[in-house]
Amino acid sequence: MAQPSRFKFVIGIFVATFALSALPFVAFAEDIDTDPQPDALQLEVERSAEAYQSAIENMAKIEDALAENEARIAELQKLIPEQQRKSNEAAVALYKSQIDSAGLLDLLLGSANVEDLFFRVDAINRVTLAHETELSRLVEMQNELAASTEKLEADRAAAEESVNAADRALTAAQAARLEAQRRAEEEAQRQAEAAAAAAAAQAPAQPEEAESELESETPAETVEAEAVVSDGADWTSDQESFIAEWTWRIDAYLAGSPLAGQGRTFAEAAWNYGVDPRWSPAISYTESSKGAACYMPHNAWGWGGCEWDSWEEAINDHVRGLARGYGYTISMEAALKYCPPNAQHWYDTTLAQMNLI
Repeated sequence: MAQPSRFKFVIGIFVATFALSALPFVAFAEDIDTDPQPDALQLEVERSAEAYQSAIENMAKIEDALAENEARIAELQKLIPEQQRKSNEAAVALYKSQIDSAGLLDLLLGSANVEDLFFRVDAINRVTLAHETELSRLVEMQNELAASTEKLEADRAAAEESVNAADRALTAAQAARLEAQRRAEEEAQRQAEAAAAAAAAQAPAQPEEAESELESETPAETVEAEAVVSDGADWTSDQESFIAEWTWRIDAYLAGSPLAGQGRTFAEAAWNYGVDPRWSPAISYTESSKGAACYMPHNAWGWGGCEWDSWEEAINDHVRGLARGYGYTISMEAALKYCPPNAQHWYDTTLAQMNLI
C-alpha cells in the first residue's frame, strides 16, 4: 500500500513544479528601494507637474467664480430698474405721508385713549419703515452691483494670470520631460553600441579560408536582441492630450486582464512623473501576467513587500518609484537593479512587451 502513496507524492511534486514553471517570472525583490530619492531633473519634472495641475485647478475655481459673479450682475441689472420704480413710488408716498400726517398734539387730541394713540403712531411708523425699506433695498442693490463689477474685473485679472501660470508650468513640464526622454534615448544607443562591441569581442576568430568555406556551405544567421523602440511620447502636447492618447493604447494592451481599464491611471502617472508610459504596464506582465498572479494585494510588479488597497494607488506609487529610482525608461542597468538574479530575461521580456504597446 505504501507504493501508490509514494507514486501519488511524486506525481504531486511534478504537477506543482509544472504549475510554478507556467507562472510569469517574478522578482520577489524584497530589497527593492520602493521610495528612492529623485535627482534634480526628476524633481523638476514633478515640480512642474504639480505647478501645472495647481494652475489648472485654480483657473477652474476662478472660472466658476466668474460665472457666478456674472450671473449675479445680470440678475441685479434686471432687478434694479423695477426696484428703482418701487423706490420712486416709496419716496413720493413717504413725502406725502410726512406732509399729511398730523402733529403730535393732533394725535393726542384725536386719540380716544393711550392705546389708540400708540396704534396710530405704530401705523405711521410701519408705513414710513416700508417706504424707507424700499429705498434702502435700491441702495443695497446698487452697492452690490458696484462691488460685484469690481470683483469681476479682479477675477478676470486673476484668471488671466492663472492661464499664464499654467502656460509657464506646461512649458517647464514639457522641457523637463523632453530632456529626460532625450537622455534615455542616448543611453539606449550607448548600451546598444556597447553590447555590439562586447559581442564582437567575444566572437571566436576564424581563419579566412575556413570562414569562407563555412559561408559557402551555410547561410550566415545572426540573432539580435530586440531593440528599444522609442515610446514616441509627445511631451510637447498638453496634459489632457497626452493622457487621452496613451489611455486607449494602454487599455488595449491590458484588455482582459485584472488591470483592464486602468489605462488612464497609468497615463496620468506617466505624465506626472515624466516616464515612458509603456514601462510600468509592461513590467506588470513580466512580474504577474498583468496582475493575474500578484504575490501581495494589488502588487503586480514584484515591488518589494508592498501592498495597496487599490490599483490606482499602486500604479501611482510604482510609476513614481520607477521615475525616481530607474530613470525614464528600461535599460540594462535598470534590469540589473530591479531583478539582479535574472536581469537579462527580465529585460528581454519587459522590453518585448513595451514594444507591443
